[in-house]
Amino acid sequence: IADRALAALGAEFHGSVFIDAGTTAAAVAEGLSARAATVSQGSPSANGSRARVEAVTHSLTIAPVLAVAQDISLTVIGGRIRGVTAAAVGAETVAMIGRLRPDIAFIGANGISAGFGLSTPDPEEASVKAAIVRAARRVIVVADSSKHDRELLVSFASLRDIDVLVTDAEPPTDLATELADADVEVWIA
Repeated sequence: IADRALAALGAEFHGSVFIDAGTTAAAVAEGLSARAATVSQGSPSANGSRARVEAVTHSLTIAPVLAVAQDISLTVIGGRIRGVTAAAVGAETVAMIGRLRPDIAFIGANGISAGFGLSTPDPEEASVKAAIVRAARRVIVVADSSKHDRELLVSFASLRDIDVLVTDAEPPTDLATELADADVEVWIA
């Protein structure tokens, strides 16, 4: 899923990405870091500069993965750390994210359903995820098929708020129909 999601960046990507907390998002961060190492060993891009990514995360587990990558500049968003996910949450975190405009956000979800959209069990995490979705120019959801047709306590985005769903299996019929109606691209890894 992470490799397929990173294909959205293209070979010559220069820009900003926000990487959400979570296991699939962590895989995206690892792939991005490995990709940056490969690019920095290669030749300069056509315009003479090396590929450069401005990465942002609020995850204490993802930040170290990105911090060591040579061609990645990292910003870590702070706040109160939620122990379960090791991610910053709270009003300060949401406010900081609101001042950003990343080109692409890679975001996870605990549930994706036709009627409830994207959801998570924690209200504070939902507020942060909603802020990320509002801030980004392009939203790429990275979620395995176990999240399909699941609804958890708090919805943080409708299907219309996202641009791409990268997953490992075709979504069930009702969800697939709603994704198509919302003009969401579905990429199967």
